[in-house]
Amino acid sequence: MSKRPCSWIVAGVLLGTIMGTAISAEPHVSLPVLRWDASTYGNHRYLVQVGMPADAVRVTIPWRRRDAHPAQVAVIVTAPDGSVVRNVLRGAIDQASGELVFAAKQAGIYAVYYQPYLSDSHSNYPTLTYKAPQDAADPAWASKFTPASWSSLPQAQVLRYEAVDVFDAYTDMERTATPQELRQLLAANPQSMLLFPETRAHPVRMFDQIPGRWATRGTGGGLADHALRGEYLSFQVGLWTPRVAVNDVHVTTADLHGPGGAVIPASAVTCFNLGGIDYTGKPFATRVDVPKGRVQPLWMGLDIPADAKPGVYRGELTISAEGVPAQKMPLAITVNDGKAVAHGDDDPAQLTRLRWLNSTLAQDDSLVKPFTAVTVNGARLGILGRQLHLSANGLPTQIESRFDERMTRMTKQSHPLLAAPMQLLVQDAGGTHALTAQGMPAVRRDGPARVHWQVAGKAGPLQSEIRASLEADGTLTYAITLMAREAVKLDDIRLQIPLRSDVAQYELGLGRTGDHAPAQFSWKWNVENNQDGAWIGAVNAGLEFHLRDEHYRRPLNTNFYHQQPLRMPTSWDNGGQGGITFRRDGAHYLVNAFSGPRTMTAGQSLHYDVVMRITPFKLIKPAEHFAERYFHKYADLDTIKADGANVVNIHHATPINPWINYPFLEVDAMRTYVDAAHRRGMKVKIYDTIRELSDRAPELPMLESLGHEVISGGKGGGFSWLQEHLDGDYIAAWHVPENRDAAVIDAGQSRWHNYYVEGLDWLARNVGIDGLYLDDVAYDRTTMKRVRKVLQAHRPHPLIDLHSANQFNPRDGHINSALLYMELFPYIDRLWFGEEFDYEKTSPGYWLTEISGIPYGLMGEMLQHDGNPWRGMLFGMTNRLGWSKGSDPRPLWKAWDDFGIEQADMIGWWVHDAPVKTGRDDVLATSYVRHGKTLIALASWAPQSTTVKLQIDWKALGLKSASVTLKAMPVEGFQPAAEFRPGDAIPVEPGKGWLLLLE
Repeated sequence: MSKRPCSWIVAGVLLGTIMGTAISAEPHVSLPVLRWDASTYGNHRYLVQVGMPADAVRVTIPWRRRDAHPAQVAVIVTAPDGSVVRNVLRGAIDQASGELVFAAKQAGIYAVYYQPYLSDSHSNYPTLTYKAPQDAADPAWASKFTPASWSSLPQAQVLRYEAVDVFDAYTDMERTATPQELRQLLAANPQSMLLFPETRAHPVRMFDQIPGRWATRGTGGGLADHALRGEYLSFQVGLWTPRVAVNDVHVTTADLHGPGGAVIPASAVTCFNLGGIDYTGKPFATRVDVPKGRVQPLWMGLDIPADAKPGVYRGELTISAEGVPAQKMPLAITVNDGKAVAHGDDDPAQLTRLRWLNSTLAQDDSLVKPFTAVTVNGARLGILGRQLHLSANGLPTQIESRFDERMTRMTKQSHPLLAAPMQLLVQDAGGTHALTAQGMPAVRRDGPARVHWQVAGKAGPLQSEIRASLEADGTLTYAITLMAREAVKLDDIRLQIPLRSDVAQYELGLGRTGDHAPAQFSWKWNVENNQDGAWIGAVNAGLEFHLRDEHYRRPLNTNFYHQQPLRMPTSWDNGGQGGITFRRDGAHYLVNAFSGPRTMTAGQSLHYDVVMRITPFKLIKPAEHFAERYFHKYADLDTIKADGANVVNIHHATPINPWINYPFLEVDAMRTYVDAAHRRGMKVKIYDTIRELSDRAPELPMLESLGHEVISGGKGGGFSWLQEHLDGDYIAAWHVPENRDAAVIDAGQSRWHNYYVEGLDWLARNVGIDGLYLDDVAYDRTTMKRVRKVLQAHRPHPLIDLHSANQFNPRDGHINSALLYMELFPYIDRLWFGEEFDYEKTSPGYWLTEISGIPYGLMGEMLQHDGNPWRGMLFGMTNRLGWSKGSDPRPLWKAWDDFGIEQADMIGWWVHDAPVKTGRDDVLATSYVRHGKTLIALASWAPQSTTVKLQIDWKALGLKSASVTLKAMPVEGFQPAAEFRPGDAIPVEPGKGWLLLLE
């Protein structure tokens, strides 16, 4: 099943004009033009010439195949008239070549297709297998040609290799060396590791065999290349281990010396495979071990100074490993007179952007709007609308919120979340010991957006160290280490979070969908579920928490959880003995996270890490939400504007953004569209999430060389391009049949996030995008903060909306979408939840906590079956224009504008003193209040038709009951015109409602 909105505009459809210039569905872009039907014949063929008709001809195809078992794959021969030749015999078939005999009734050019496949290629997750050989030859014909007679048959002439299109073609780095070439190469080179320098123009594509060009050229030698001043030059050294494994590879570099004593220092050279800067900004090193028979490309980068003197610069690399002689490789880099623009980054094919992998752009503790600097007053810490009080042991003693229930303003009086201080307890035979420490924590500032503290203490027989931080968005992180001074037997280690009962109104997570918090609940760890915490709270005060240890790694999500599931935390899980309970007891709502009995050895440490977030993160802004009207499709801008939309989301698989999560290959067309939108006062956002990566990314071969750092390991498969050009160890991801775009799953946390942040910065500067449409992303808040910062640096009001298909299913580990992405919520502007969300059979509490975003400071829109417009209006939600034929909020937009909803105060049904109520829980009312008039949204959850009488606080609305009218304006597809008196019983149909104007 599709897990994301996706569309493709058919080629040639005229969509309109931009500033007098016709804009078709394909400005400067075209769908792939295939030479033949790939679904029948596969992607590869050789053309052979038959001089004259013959009962049989013989040909040997020098295909140099990279697939491991070519004898198990069919071959199809077609005649000059396009008909399939049935009479075909197969001789010796191996990777080097294939011997065929076929009937040639016509003279002319025959085609030999050698990797035909069977596929449900119109699927977004295709299953593809290669056709097995079938003996279709006529037995009488075949009996005339025994293998011994083949040598006497006429020879067909091999003309050339062709691929179904340029992109599918095998490169010279994928044409394997023959056995004879390998024998000659190895006989001449007895070394344990053989080195093959290559420029960026010839990226290594195979990792378990070598290309024929290496065998022909021989090993060793130097690398000669050229570049512009200021360019970032990438190149590679292929390391092959034909005889034994080679371990702990290192690369060292000497200075490069150029004309007139000019020097490019060795520090300008980077080997990406040996480490770099991770996505959190920390340096790391990678040990490179190369098993016997494997090829390990060592990708290098040379940062040529912008003021380098033109000329030839000479230096050398030294490649060494354990127990083998080091080898030197000369470098000769010609620096030309010209100067590169932005290091050469404007052309992705040049691979200058590889330096982005080690970027630290926006990796700091600066503020992001609308958050305010963390204030420190002893043990009392303040952030936007919230305060945190620390106890001596460093844990929270109280958390307070000043968010009003309306979520559009703050209150003067803060609201406490905790009924008592949080406690970490250690229980043994001697009793229960609370974590204690001397004095108060010394809070230190890292920057305006972050503070930290460190506390040493003890809990009974265990010593403790707490390292904690608070960030401006409300993220509270605890790394808690408990150390045994001597062997000890414990009954339990647990964390208690005693929330106030009036705060613990709703809960989601731990296998429960969002709704009223249960009076009692118990949960246990299970790797089948992507669950390690929950959110509990009210609309204006809540707490999210997650239990982890030092080995935490973000799981994959959206169809792929079980390929990289949650790592069970050794501390909290404790071999399945740990868990969490909830219990409501009067004014207390106790969250008890326990780990159960265990024995710790002397000197052993356990990490009881906790990540918490205090909600809401920010105020909602209904006026902005109602003013920003989305169109979710690539289309004519004038038509979009005429329909009332002013924000355009450009999905992938569209002409200006064709390749999933790689929006850099049609930037001229994208820039033209964005500029035209800006001239019309409109904004353009693009799809770019990095959850998966298109096969069109020029960096893909280099990323393969990093092992599983960027590309997740898996069983391979998927669309034909992936199977034919990758090394098999990947997870096949989204496929768009219409443009043959195929993708692989990215790892959840990697240096590709650094590339992503730099790429967004480049797009904001060079294309002018106004924001992002995120579709079930795979990165965490560290990257999300950086994304917001780079967009904010170039746009006064960047827009980021997040779409998610409902993740609460076995395939995705029963994780609530809201909980999965809550860490991102501070940095986005809108939700679109989403496919598989049920808008009809779920409760108001589910809508509030799982769909609306309001308890976290967001508003949203609806997707599945175009939503429920009546219930949606309780939360300020509509469906999204352009997404489907039934998705049309324009009648509601007109009603909004007629009323002037952007000038109204939104007062939701959840507000205890809302000015309009229904007096019942299954029919609810939200008010949009203006001076002299109020728009009332009514929606029903009652199972049958019913009636309600409105309970109106006339004083709060500034109206007098005797002088008002209550009318339903006609809204197409929503309601007919109607008129009521304030005291009337208003009829409401099941699952529907009204928009009533009181004035």
